[in-house]
Amino acid sequence: MSLGSRLKKERERRNWSQIYVAEKIGITNAVLSNYERNYRDPDTETLKKLALLYEVKTDYLLGITDNPTATEEDNEFPTIIKDPELERWHKALPKSDEEDLRKLRQVWEIIKGNGNSE
Repeated sequence: MSLGSRLKKERERRNWSQIYVAEKIGITNAVLSNYERNYRDPDTETLKKLALLYEVKTDYLLGITDNPTATEEDNEFPTIIKDPELERWHKALPKSDEEDLRKLRQVWEIIKGNGNSE
């Protein structure tokens, strides 16, 4: 599905007119029509405004994902890190008790060369 068709789908899903959406984000309805018909692509700031208005991710509008809304997992672990063991550790970290977190911080300080401990 193209950017234009996703924009149109989200607008129509809310029963909003092109004029209404255009006014909300500060463009003309002719410009919005061009976006929806894939004649033009919005600049990054306009794309951001559309995503915020429609309450969807820009990745969804761009066709990178078919999931329109962000999940907790999307924001939880950097996608550039592919090691599943690191991801499991990252998810377990917030559940650690305070003492374990202090110990972990001390180890981290040693690794980074700061050597500061309490």
